[in-house]
Amino acid sequence: MTMKRTYDVAAYVWPSYTGDEPRSRMFWPEGNGEWETVRKAEAKFPGHSWPRRPLWGYCNEADPYVMEMQINAAADHGVNVFIYDWYWYDRRPFLEQCLDNGFLQARNNERMKFYLMWANHDVLSLWDRRLAHVRDGNVIWQAAVDRPEFERLADRVIELYFKRPNYYTIAGKPVFMIYEQQNLLNGLGGAEGTRDALDWFRDRVVQAGLPGLHLQMCTYQQAFNVAGASGGATVSAQELVAMLGFDSLSHYQYVHFTNIDRDYSEIMADVVAEWERLDREYAVPYFAHVSMGWDNNPRFQTFQPGIVKNNTPTAVEQAFRQARAYVDAHPDQPPLITVNSWNEWTETSYLQPDDLYGYGYLEAARKVFVDEVQ
Repeated sequence: MTMKRTYDVAAYVWPSYTGDEPRSRMFWPEGNGEWETVRKAEAKFPGHSWPRRPLWGYCNEADPYVMEMQINAAADHGVNVFIYDWYWYDRRPFLEQCLDNGFLQARNNERMKFYLMWANHDVLSLWDRRLAHVRDGNVIWQAAVDRPEFERLADRVIELYFKRPNYYTIAGKPVFMIYEQQNLLNGLGGAEGTRDALDWFRDRVVQAGLPGLHLQMCTYQQAFNVAGASGGATVSAQELVAMLGFDSLSHYQYVHFTNIDRDYSEIMADVVAEWERLDREYAVPYFAHVSMGWDNNPRFQTFQPGIVKNNTPTAVEQAFRQARAYVDAHPDQPPLITVNSWNEWTETSYLQPDDLYGYGYLEAARKVFVDEVQ
C-alpha cells in the first residue's frame, strides 16, 4: 500500500489588516490597517492590473470569526501552516493582534500549524502611502536590539507561542525564523555576542521543557559585517550560518535574489537554479520557496518599476509542482515549502481570492498539494 505524501505548505502572513494595534494609525490613520492602502490603490499605467479587490472584503483579520473562515479556506486548499511576520519595536511587540486575537482565538485553529518570522527590519515610511516616496533619513523605528532586549523578546515568544500544541516544529523543536541577520549582528555586538545570545535562547527553550530550538535564516543578504560596527570584517552567508549555528534557511520573496520585471515562467528558471545552488552550497537544509508575484505600486502614489508579469494561477500551479518535486527529491528533509504569501496585497503576492482570478491561486495549491497527492 502506498502511503499518502503530505506537504507542509507554509504561507507568510502580513498581520497589518486590522486596526486593533493603536500604533498602526500613524501609518494608516483610518483605523483598519493597510486595507486603507489597498482601497486607495489605482492603476499607474494603461493595462496595469490594479486596482484589485479582495473577494472576502476588507475584513478585520484580528477577528477570530474572520480567521475561522480563512483557516478553513487555507486548510481545504492544502495550505496548512501560517508563518506570522512578528515585530518588536520601541521595546515592545508590534502587530501581534492578528495572531493573538484572530488566529489563536479561532475555534478551528488546530487545523493549522503556525510559526514566527522575526521581521527585524528597520521601519521607514514605506507603510505610509503619503510618505512612501521618502527613502532617506527617516527611520521611524530601528529593529536592532541589545542583549537585555533580546532576552525579553525571546522569553515572550517562548512563553506565548512555542508551547502551543499547533506551533510548527522540526524534530520536535519550535521553528523561529530571523529575517535580517545584519540587524541581529549590529544589535548584539557582532558574531561572538550574537552566537552567545542565540545559544542562550536555545538553552532557554530547553529550560521551558521543549526539546530545543530550530533557528531558520531568511536568506537574501550575501555578505555580513560580523564586527557589529562599521569597518569590521565581512563573511559570506554560508560562513555566517556556521558561525551563528542556524539549522535551515528559506526565502521570503523572489525580488530578493532575481530580476522580477519579466514573465513568471522566465523567473522560475532562475528560482529553481537558486534552490539548487543553496542546496549544493550550504551545510544545512534549504526549504523551497514560491512567491506569488511582485508589484508594490499600491504603496506609492507614483509608478514604481519592477512588476512580475503573467503570474497567473496556471503559472503559479507549475511553480508549486516544481517546489513539490524539490521536496520529493529531499526525502530526508521535512516536507516544508514556504510561500509568499497569504495576504501581501500591497506587494501583490497573495493566495487570498481577488476579483481578478477569484479562488484561482488557492485552487492551484489544492490541485498540487491535495488532489494530486491523494
